[in-house]
Amino acid sequence: MMSIQLWLVVLMWFSGISCNDASATDAEISAASDNDITTSVLTANLTNVWELVWGPDKKLWITERDGTVSRVDPVTGKVTAVKTIDEVKLRGEGGLLGMALHPDFLKTPQVFVAFDYEKGDYKGKVVRYNYNGTTLIDPVVLIDNIPAAGIHNGSRLIISPDRKLFITTGDASHSRTAQDKSSLSGKVFRINLDGSIPGDNPFPNSAVWSFGHRNPQGLVFAKNRLYASEHGPSNDDEVNIIQKGRNYGWPNVEGFCNERDERSFCSANNVAEPLYAWTPTLAVCGLEYYNSNSIGNWKNSLLLTTLKESTLYQLQLNEAGDKIVSAKEFLKGRYGRLRDVCVAPDGSVYVSTTNGSNDKIIKITAGK
Repeated sequence: MMSIQLWLVVLMWFSGISCNDASATDAEISAASDNDITTSVLTANLTNVWELVWGPDKKLWITERDGTVSRVDPVTGKVTAVKTIDEVKLRGEGGLLGMALHPDFLKTPQVFVAFDYEKGDYKGKVVRYNYNGTTLIDPVVLIDNIPAAGIHNGSRLIISPDRKLFITTGDASHSRTAQDKSSLSGKVFRINLDGSIPGDNPFPNSAVWSFGHRNPQGLVFAKNRLYASEHGPSNDDEVNIIQKGRNYGWPNVEGFCNERDERSFCSANNVAEPLYAWTPTLAVCGLEYYNSNSIGNWKNSLLLTTLKESTLYQLQLNEAGDKIVSAKEFLKGRYGRLRDVCVAPDGSVYVSTTNGSNDKIIKITAGK
């Protein structure tokens, strides 16, 4: 008689799933008690918040998709507008999106933003500003003419420990461009902070660091790795480790290389499989790394916000950071769609909603 173990292997083979694929997402998802945390509304009456960044000036910097950059006092919740970028054009999922602050912001007060605008067609660009203590001045365009659309624009920004700016772009609803390394769609870029291309990028004279992305909207450095979250179609939302020069498969591969055609494409095209994948999709979005002792058992975890699921996920990493060993749900359905998350130096966590009106910033601390 065939053993149960052998029967499972045969069944997975006929369904196109390998044993390795099955184990890649075997971390148990559990609903944690919100009693483990304390939540409060820091501020409200915002609209389509997209980015949350903790500033070296001890303020939360935020973007709203209508073009507004603001600073939020994490104690009082007071919102102070810094700049409304008039060139921004809000269309569908587009508008003012990602933002990053210079690592030496107090000495070099530079603010990097990505936004969509009208240029005959709908386009995206990445612009560096200087902050003069009141507003943003002296714009310098670092990348322009990124294809944009009402959907799938990316766009998250982050600066690496070695002072390189990483930028995600979506496929702008034209999926095949994600495999075209000459296209600016469906990519993760890596550039110098002055907009020049680093000499050690994987493709000569190209800002492309990785390709084959559908719509990556979360990006964080941790444990000497770059992690990204990415929207799938109706299946296979992903968390990936972004590696130099690698192909992430879209549109030829969705999630793991577990279908016969996908396995052939993956083998021939150096495709990197995700760290974790969800089917049905959650609409994964902002991503942060938590390494504080302040909140329960969150240390050494990725924190992930979701839109469709309206949940904050705590994804526990192994020590090497190359596997998610457990996944817990928080805030499920309590505040609506959750766009981004950031961690303050004291271990408190801030989460933004993106419901279109009366959007909020939620502060999370340890449970009582």
